[in-house]
Amino acid sequence: MHIWVQDLLALLQVLLIDLVLAGDNALVVGLVVARLPPADQRKALLLGIGGATVIRLLLAAITLQLLKILGLTLAGGILLLWVCWKSYREMRSGGSQAHGQPAPSLPQAMLRIVLADLSMSLDNVLAVAGASLGRPWVMALGLVISVLLMGAAAAVIARVLARYQFLGWAGLALISFVAMKLIWEGSHQVITVIF
Repeated sequence: MHIWVQDLLALLQVLLIDLVLAGDNALVVGLVVARLPPADQRKALLLGIGGATVIRLLLAAITLQLLKILGLTLAGGILLLWVCWKSYREMRSGGSQAHGQPAPSLPQAMLRIVLADLSMSLDNVLAVAGASLGRPWVMALGLVISVLLMGAAAAVIARVLARYQFLGWAGLALISFVAMKLIWEGSHQVITVIF
């Protein structure tokens, strides 16, 4: 089989894996963006997804070393739980000045998008690194395309959440579950090594 055919097959695998694993990331981004004023939603998506793309590429570049870091999954779960807590407080207050909780500013929303994606994308990056056949360009292109698709999905999710706010609570419950799962798995990894 020609090298370019192998590369193309690897790229398709990378895209498929990352799209399957990125649904929860798109939901988090959609929740964050839905709380912003309409004028800031597109900026937050573009800048937040841009930051997430850079972080994913950096993670992909050092992915084998990341496997050796004890407690990384636990830290990611705790970070995601913090994002959930901030989103919960905003949703409870209706995203307005009610209860003293203003909607997030553009920089706050961008930071949450990047942190949430960072905490949830390690599995994506590791799976993509394995499927890329060791070809950096395949891994980088696959990650960039999948993050762009995640951004498009997040924009749709944000519009749906603005219209049907009860779905935001269901999404927040799902993301909280993912955070608790990461914390459980990370704690188990740490406890297994220590004891």
